[in-house]
Amino acid sequence: MDQVLINTLNGVSSGLLLFMLSSGLTLIFSMMGVLNFAHASFYMIGAYFAYTLTGLVGFWPALLLAPLAVGLAGAGFERTALRRVHAFGHVPELLITFGLTYVVLEVVQLIWGRTPLPFDPPALLAGAAFTVVQGADGLSIVLGTAPEALCKVAQCSRFPMTRAFMMLVALLMLLALWLLLTRTRIGLVIQAALTHPEAVESLGHNVPRVFMLVFGSGCALAGLAGVIGGITFVTEPAMAGVVGSIIFVVVVVGGMGSLVGAFVASILIGLIQTLPLTVDKSFADAINAMGGQIGPSTPGWPLLRITLSQAAPILPYLLLVLMLIFRPKGLLGTREG
Repeated sequence: MDQVLINTLNGVSSGLLLFMLSSGLTLIFSMMGVLNFAHASFYMIGAYFAYTLTGLVGFWPALLLAPLAVGLAGAGFERTALRRVHAFGHVPELLITFGLTYVVLEVVQLIWGRTPLPFDPPALLAGAAFTVVQGADGLSIVLGTAPEALCKVAQCSRFPMTRAFMMLVALLMLLALWLLLTRTRIGLVIQAALTHPEAVESLGHNVPRVFMLVFGSGCALAGLAGVIGGITFVTEPAMAGVVGSIIFVVVVVGGMGSLVGAFVASILIGLIQTLPLTVDKSFADAINAMGGQIGPSTPGWPLLRITLSQAAPILPYLLLVLMLIFRPKGLLGTREG
């Protein structure tokens, strides 16, 4: 039971990290119609920038400065490169952002090397946020790290402080984005520029500058996710590839351009990736438990003996395929592509 609870929390925290990534991508797509293939690269840059800045000014200033630096880099890319191909349609936009992923990867490897970096969390985020204890008296929760004496007579599962911090930052980000887009003048200008750019420009607003700021802000959100992902997981050149495909699954499943849909899909996919890890049963076991009689001679036996934990990495992409077949606009989206 304790492992199920920890895996559920791990799934929610992973989903919230996906939301931190996909929110920026969703913001860019809903505003500009640009599906940024290099979004995960800005996530990686955020981690590497934060690693370097942590050595200079400490982690907490780096947590603020690294996303700002990534946002400036994203705004510069939109101003100098993406804007020039925007008028030629979606294919040039996809190609230029796709090419940027390889440029960023090679630059990162040239500067920081190909091996993982020792990007450890600060002292405040080291250790466990709480410990789930499964004992003879049932399930209990101990704040921080449970005493070793207790864990010798009961089963202890620790939930890292970095994951708790990740969840807090993601929820604050969701609240801040909602307030910005619905309760501020800047949000009104952004939403109006999406549907009526000519009217917004006639009121004296610089629409290309608005688009540049939106693109930079989306990249900054990815950079913030990179800082937290860097201390929680591994800071290495492959980190962009790990999340690169899954964030597009989130955006499509949630609905193209829907921020709420991205949040719902992120949590759903985070749970889909982690909860099956606790189930070490195959489809064959389930069929036999229901009275079936199947074995090695049954057609399709190699597929039937795959356990749910082994199939967990495939499930988000299976969900993506089913969503595109039966509901192309996603869970809460308004457009189909």
